[in-house]
Amino acid sequence: MSQLILGVHSGSHDAAAALFDDYELKAAVSLERLTRNKGDGAYPDLAIDEVLSIAGLTRKDVDVVCHSRTLMPTRYFRNLSGYQWLKEQYRSLLRGKPRRQMMPEIFRHGSPDAERFYDSAALLRDKGFRDGTASFFYNHHEAHALPALFYSPDWDDALLVTADGGGDNVHYSHRHFANGTLTDIYGGEDTILTPAVEDSLGKMYGAATKALGFRRVRHEGKVTGLAAMGQPVRAAELAAKFSVDANGRIHSTLASDREINAFMQSLLKGLSREDYAATVQQVLEDTMRVSFERLLARHPAKHVGLSGGVFANVKLNRLLAETFGLDEIFVFPAMGDDGLPVGGALAWLLRRDGLPTWLQNRRDLGPVYLGRDFTATVDAALAAIPNVRRTAEDPVAGSVQRLEAGQLGAIYTGRMEYGPRALGNRTILANPSRRETHDLLNERLSRSEFMPFAPVATAERAGDVFDITNVNRRACRYMTIATDVRPDWRKRIAAVVHVDHSARPQVIERADNPLYHDIISGFERATGLAALVNTSFNVHEEPIVNTPAECARALTDGRIDFVATDKALYVRG
Repeated sequence: MSQLILGVHSGSHDAAAALFDDYELKAAVSLERLTRNKGDGAYPDLAIDEVLSIAGLTRKDVDVVCHSRTLMPTRYFRNLSGYQWLKEQYRSLLRGKPRRQMMPEIFRHGSPDAERFYDSAALLRDKGFRDGTASFFYNHHEAHALPALFYSPDWDDALLVTADGGGDNVHYSHRHFANGTLTDIYGGEDTILTPAVEDSLGKMYGAATKALGFRRVRHEGKVTGLAAMGQPVRAAELAAKFSVDANGRIHSTLASDREINAFMQSLLKGLSREDYAATVQQVLEDTMRVSFERLLARHPAKHVGLSGGVFANVKLNRLLAETFGLDEIFVFPAMGDDGLPVGGALAWLLRRDGLPTWLQNRRDLGPVYLGRDFTATVDAALAAIPNVRRTAEDPVAGSVQRLEAGQLGAIYTGRMEYGPRALGNRTILANPSRRETHDLLNERLSRSEFMPFAPVATAERAGDVFDITNVNRRACRYMTIATDVRPDWRKRIAAVVHVDHSARPQVIERADNPLYHDIISGFERATGLAALVNTSFNVHEEPIVNTPAECARALTDGRIDFVATDKALYVRG
């Protein structure tokens, strides 16, 4: 009998929910898309109700709820007394922080079993789930790791690596899949009660982001973009703080968050921001390369699956793809903590059914359009907005003509994307032929990007423009890897080419998104250019748009010049 499984992540950032009908992923939504608070980490009640509503269900229909062991509502912790109870009352009532980290209680009780100190039955009852709904607390890094394997049905081996700022007491995990067996090498349940150590390249990169004046856990991509413009002049000094042992595990002499932040701040002195970023990026790449070299020597595999916030770094992912003679590399598209609910549900299914059955149910991930579908209502909603006008143009032909003329346009179609990348349903498009397009987009969208905006090309033509191979092709489907731009195209699509001749392309199949594909194809017929600029449909520091009203606001505010839907094209006036 199948189960309705709800995956939930409630953390300090990137809260989300995902709904499975047994092994079928029905919906997944980040909380930020609903609250409009970038990176929102509150308990994701809105996201829970959204994914259930998308499937036509309610909380009473859910069979299993899977939570991460992070920030959870305080009132359901058992055995808080005395000073600890008073402290939590103060945090909840006076400071407005009604959630508490689970890790201190895990150490206090000497067990990773959250049910020993947390009344999940009472939580689920108060949240409106029916009596008897099962509760499961999943391992952070296992939840990061499993989707890359599950959504790779053809893999007969894999090295699964996760890396981030931390979860369940570690910052990395390593798993090996071979001969039908999945083995925890490091970072599983056996490490939860070990003494905590600071060894995180993710925290180092985050501290560098903060030192440069950007927001940690949000603007690391700006550091990646700056890196190609500088020289790693102090890489040796930073590299001396990290080492890799014979097992591929990364270690650091920076023993605390305070030490990491202080050292990264001191490293900046006397450096340009470009040279500082290049230093940080070089050490990240060099350290990870050594780690993977040693891991693969001990645990051979032709396939590598990656997840965790560190692998949002597309330059690092490219290095790994091009260094080790792999058959394929795959980065789960929601590589940050917003992807944990999917992995948490998969972890439940693995325990419920065992590995052989779990493996038999593997499947292609698909285009990750997993939010609500407003197709039936968007045209009426846009037509009802004052100062928005429906033109007589065909949406494809009109978009092509306007893009050729240098206008900025958006596509609003189908279900919203899951994960940080815009992949064609909530996407802004622009002409890539002029470098000034970069400045125009930054000005109109209130952004300050140092990396060129990403390109999109059709599956039929992408390999002619970018260095697409069997190793990186699937990663390019989700814009999770950088590639080289072929020499003949670098000047022709200047707006999407970085100073190191790289780009972060998306490759789109027509079956995944006909409107998107047809606009790109039509633009090539009109201009000879086989790519367009694709950037997320949002203003700087706002989440990607979700509803038709948010789409209309971008148009009326002058952020874009037109919006294309499946049925029509809309402009201001």
